[in-house]
Amino acid sequence: MDNESLDDEIDLLELLKVLLNKIWLIIIVTVLCAAAAFGITAGLIRPKYTASTLLYVNNSNISVGSASFSISNADLSAAQQLVDTYVVILTSRRVLNDVIAETGVNYTYEELCDLIKAGAVNNTEVFEVEVTTHSPQESELIANTIARVLPDKIAEVVNGSDVKIVDYAVIPAKKSSPSFTKNTAIGALAGFVIVCAVIVVRYLLDDSIQTEDYLTETYPDIPLLAVIPDLSNSKKSGYGYYSYGRPNNVREAKKNG
Repeated sequence: MDNESLDDEIDLLELLKVLLNKIWLIIIVTVLCAAAAFGITAGLIRPKYTASTLLYVNNSNISVGSASFSISNADLSAAQQLVDTYVVILTSRRVLNDVIAETGVNYTYEELCDLIKAGAVNNTEVFEVEVTTHSPQESELIANTIARVLPDKIAEVVNGSDVKIVDYAVIPAKKSSPSFTKNTAIGALAGFVIVCAVIVVRYLLDDSIQTEDYLTETYPDIPLLAVIPDLSNSKKSGYGYYSYGRPNNVREAKKNG
């Protein structure tokens, strides 16, 4: 294997040593990013609250337009399709405009539609309507208004429909988002990955000679004649230490040899 191939190899053990030598920097950056994520979550992100209501689809024979079909408690697949139909009706402009009028909330149809999430519970005839806003009272008000308005609106569209309220929404006691734990962990992970990537990239792009061992291992056929000592790091002995971290000194010694 030639010297060029050796230069292109990546020594994973050496990369690990480089990261361990910079462990203090990795820890500091990780902690700072985690603290920044926590601070942003606490100070800049408004908390959201989710209120939910449950409704039950109970139909024996219904029709939508010219199409008709029947559903039983055992036919969960058909129930799922029926719930999907009711969710479409729920998010229609006709229904949500009535909800806005009754609650008096300051939302447009599009804004309110974005605040609502609905779907079947475990593929049953029960479907859940969730409303998420920045106010727990407002979330509860909108969810319960939907529960009151929706059955009548569905009955106007779907003949023979029977939608019953299983559970009314209550004012949420806890916020649904943001999560301090999740955001802090994401910030710490992002900081850890970024600082490790920067250290590794700088190491891979650094083509300077760092130690005497690098020369002897990379160029075993070329003898190393001398290493210039670094007198600036001398202690009581007065002789100083070899400057393995001085690439120019090592290159100069090799050149003179």
